Amino acid sequence: MSTFHQGSVVAALLLVLLLCDGLPNRIPCASAAGGETPSKPAPAPAAQALRLSLDEAVGLFLRNNLDLVITKYGIDYAAGQRITAALFPNPVLAVGTISSFTQGRTISNSGQLFTQVQQLFETAGKRGYRIESAGFGAQSAEAAFEDAIRQLGLTVKDAYYRIQLAQRRLVLAEENRDRFSRILEVNTIRFKKGYIAEIDLIRIRLQFIDFQSQVIQFIQEAETARADLRQLLRLSPAVHLELTTELDYKRVDPDIARLRTVALDARPDVRVKRLVYSQREADLKLAKAYRIPDVTVGAGYAIQGPQGPDNPQQAALNVGVPLPLFNRNQGGIMQAEVAVRTAEADLNRTLNQVENQVDIAYRNLIQSRRLVEAFLGGVLDDARSTLTIVERAYERGGATILDLLDAARTSRTIQQNFIEALFSYQRNVIQLESAVGQEIAS
Repeated sequence: MSTFHQGSVVAALLLVLLLCDGLPNRIPCASAAGGETPSKPAPAPAAQALRLSLDEAVGLFLRNNLDLVITKYGIDYAAGQRITAALFPNPVLAVGTISSFTQGRTISNSGQLFTQVQQLFETAGKRGYRIESAGFGAQSAEAAFEDAIRQLGLTVKDAYYRIQLAQRRLVLAEENRDRFSRILEVNTIRFKKGYIAEIDLIRIRLQFIDFQSQVIQFIQEAETARADLRQLLRLSPAVHLELTTELDYKRVDPDIARLRTVALDARPDVRVKRLVYSQREADLKLAKAYRIPDVTVGAGYAIQGPQGPDNPQQAALNVGVPLPLFNRNQGGIMQAEVAVRTAEADLNRTLNQVENQVDIAYRNLIQSRRLVEAFLGGVLDDARSTLTIVERAYERGGATILDLLDAARTSRTIQQNFIEALFSYQRNVIQLESAVGQEIAS
């Protein structure tokens, strides 16, 4: 085959491929070229839709989140420690034989079998202090679980509203894109008829592209936020989330004095620190109780065989007490005292942090509320109506293209700032609730 003929065949094949790719129904290229038609791939499974309100999302999170499951195991672990602390020491059973090997004696004619049971009795209330310490530890584990719910619940709510934020941004960007798509169509016709300059058409086209890029950006942000929420809820990527709780404004008037009191009394991490402090105090009492030695009481019985030298039956009773001459748990007491002081300092630090967190969250909420209400006072309507007025004036020749673009950018900026302020306000409400440790009624 000549080189020319080979090139013709290659060109023909390329033409067939291009035509196949451009056809509306995408005819398989192998069939068009004379080959066998490939089998159609199996259709992808449809995404499963899941409608969730904010409360339903939080409830699903509490059931499925692995971090909470791991934290909850700490409660069972502390319950096991509590059971162990209440147990008594096991008695000790000793069984042995004694025999003599002098003067012709053997095990068979002089053996003695003895049995003894010993029991340790703890003194100075050691068992009670252990039970007290373990009880505080169990309550601390429960409070730590509640605090994990508080902190991770903030993450769930934030992810939920980030999706709504991206959705609101997307809706705004689509509205602007569609508006300028119509403007671009009309002005393309006007340009062809010579009514406007080419530079004006280019400016409109660039503004349309800008809005189109914003649409793509906010779609990506919404999908990223949905992925974060699905991960928190342990949902498959195939699940399509439909959120029903809107990002709306609900005025909240918190009583800061009451919130401070509630936070210091009821917040779970504060309760954890108080319980840890009480546990360290119980550990100190236990360490001091170890200065007093425990008592071991034993009772036994011994019997000789029938050929023993005197064949007596013997009973024994003994009491053992360690002499605290050297070790009076001096180091343990010192360590327990340091642990108490450390727990007290940690508690005071946490109380100070809580007071400041509540105060900062309250101030942020008030400022963001003022900003949202300023937008709702008429600024949004003014921005929309101004764009509409300028657009109509431009169509009649009473405004320039620069006036129209400036009005569009101003309207877009005002509406985006409102959405940002609304999200910031809702986030500050959630942060204040987290700082207080309970929901705030609107």
